[in-house]
Amino acid sequence: MTPQTETELAEMIRAARAPLNIQGGGTRPVGQTVATDVLSTSAMTGITLYEPGALTLAAKAGTPLAEIKAALASEGQRLAFEPMDHRGLLATTGTPTIGGVMAANVSGPRRVAVGAARDFLLGVRFVDGQARVLKNGGRVMKNVTGYDLVKLMAGSHGTLGVLSEVSLKVLPKSEMTGVLLCEGLSDEIAVCALCRALGSPFEVTGVAHLQKGMDGAPVTMIRLEGFETSVAYRAREMQALLSDLGDFTVETDQARTDAGWNYVRDVAPFHDRAGDVWRLSVKPTDAPGVVAQLDGAQAIYDWGGGLIWLLSPAGMTAETIRRAVDQVGGHATRLRGTGDAPAFHPAPPAVAALEAGLRQKFDPRGILNPGLMG
Repeated sequence: MTPQTETELAEMIRAARAPLNIQGGGTRPVGQTVATDVLSTSAMTGITLYEPGALTLAAKAGTPLAEIKAALASEGQRLAFEPMDHRGLLATTGTPTIGGVMAANVSGPRRVAVGAARDFLLGVRFVDGQARVLKNGGRVMKNVTGYDLVKLMAGSHGTLGVLSEVSLKVLPKSEMTGVLLCEGLSDEIAVCALCRALGSPFEVTGVAHLQKGMDGAPVTMIRLEGFETSVAYRAREMQALLSDLGDFTVETDQARTDAGWNYVRDVAPFHDRAGDVWRLSVKPTDAPGVVAQLDGAQAIYDWGGGLIWLLSPAGMTAETIRRAVDQVGGHATRLRGTGDAPAFHPAPPAVAALEAGLRQKFDPRGILNPGLMG
């Protein structure tokens, strides 16, 4: 089922007699729903409003992400939350869509500075499991009506409703990017450097550490963005701040800095590699200790260590990984791999009850991606 309009979408949901597997561009098959009938929003395309002066854009849910990026680039603007492209990591085809990005709250390295995808969501239109067409929020930043429901839809993975249109805040591109690089640091020292950078007044917009960079050596990366004179000053100050931890050099070539952060954003080191891929969320200072417990796993630390991308070796179970993160109050999601354990981390009883109540409110028939999130 591939509706082309919001009206067709509502009619298909109303007529459904079996659970629906809700998809956007089909690039992110994370988790397993019991539904087999696919409903895709990929034909609901088009930018419906773009006001560069107001930094706002609205688009139908199936609009390709590339189309939106191109429109923004023509005005010197961008999606500041830097959504990743999952195709290389998950070996999928298809086209990433803005609805899929928002439904999964896909947020990249710049999240530490500007917030998550949901923080840029101004308004939504969606069809719930009762085939009701609902809207919340607006198309301008000053309109915050329905704030909570707008945020609720981001990260709901199509379990509460099917997005038909989203309205977003966008931001200007930076004039210059500078990246501080240091090779050879241990995980513990690297995370210490990243946390020190985050705690500094120098406005970092990316903080990552790869156990194996492009040349196979550990590399620590700290990104600064802004006007050229500002980036140069902050880079010098940051080098002085971190001088006791390592010898950081500065890279300012735009093509090289973009390639490096796309490499982190899209988890490129784990493409075409055997093993399950996990996304762990923990307190940054706990991150090296968690990885140390998972013998044989390879890690990429993003968000200063708050996000760990983990490539687990054969035989490492979900229970082993979740036990390590549970000890520090984190959670773990399996993005790629197999096994009986659910892909999404089991929610605490109070949260699970809240989620069940929301699903009963918006999807009492239980037809929208049932079982996907537990």
